[in-house]
Amino acid sequence: MDVIDWLLDSDPAIRWQVLRDLTDAPARQVAAERARVANEGWGSRLLALQQPHGQWASGLPAFRSEAEERWWHSLAPDQHGTLFPMWTSTAWSLVLLRIFGAEPDHPAVRRAVGLVRENVRWEHDGEPFFAGEVEPCINGRTVALGAYFGVEVTPIVERLLGEQMADGGWNCEQENGSTRASFHTTIDVLEGLLAYEQATGRDVRQARLRGQEYLLERRMARRLSTGEPIEHDRTTGAPAAWTQFSFPAYWHYDVLRGLDYLRAAGSTPDVRVAEAIDLVRSKRDADGRWPVENPHPGELHFAIDDHEGRPSRWNTLRAMRVLTWFENRHVND
Repeated sequence: MDVIDWLLDSDPAIRWQVLRDLTDAPARQVAAERARVANEGWGSRLLALQQPHGQWASGLPAFRSEAEERWWHSLAPDQHGTLFPMWTSTAWSLVLLRIFGAEPDHPAVRRAVGLVRENVRWEHDGEPFFAGEVEPCINGRTVALGAYFGVEVTPIVERLLGEQMADGGWNCEQENGSTRASFHTTIDVLEGLLAYEQATGRDVRQARLRGQEYLLERRMARRLSTGEPIEHDRTTGAPAAWTQFSFPAYWHYDVLRGLDYLRAAGSTPDVRVAEAIDLVRSKRDADGRWPVENPHPGELHFAIDDHEGRPSRWNTLRAMRVLTWFENRHVND
């Protein structure tokens, strides 16, 4: 089967993006396919899982200690299930709805977002969901969600702009004294700022471009100081997995996620992404497909891709549109 036909033989959440990004389909056909996301398939299933009080998850997270368990049980009911458990909480469910491309003006989507806005609060200190909290990674995602779903998030944006670090990036550990940015947090904030800029027309481009440079100066996955590949992930304490393409990425950075952000931002590719592009090309199999790699541990509402090592429609879609972006734009030497 032709790879485009294979991609189209799937859920509306994938089909409309394939039509938009990889074919010459007219805008009305793309719009018609996108309109199906909230009515059928994964989008409809996800919306149906929301509870009457606005939260999605109702189970307990995986506690790593008795202290974590005590903390969880000390929270008010409207704080249970906002960020935890991974990946069925309210925050991650909204992230999936945005990834699927559910239309923000669809009545079911408006109702879902309204329930979150009115009822859901963060575990951190009971802040309203769309007010954000203190960690830039969480706030970057919240900006992306608010911008996409039409909720005012300017106060969070202003906070993030004030938290940009000297190296151009952001780090969720800034409040604990970190002085160096993190790939993970920086990509979360960049995606949020881009969504905000596109939705509101407000100018955050200067800060966003500084953040882009953080990635580009490091060739998307290298140390700035030595130019060597980053082998240890300071955030997770594990070997860096940024050359493996996960989906969904959740809060994790990887090279494909970084490239897809640059594509979405309309950035002109230069030689600093060439190595990353070569990596993407190297993972294409004989059928023109990319595999599922490094699925992040945690619960899912339901499967939206195949098993690890099997061909991935999501990774194939994202890799193909990144390569199209790279190959169709002038490369500055």
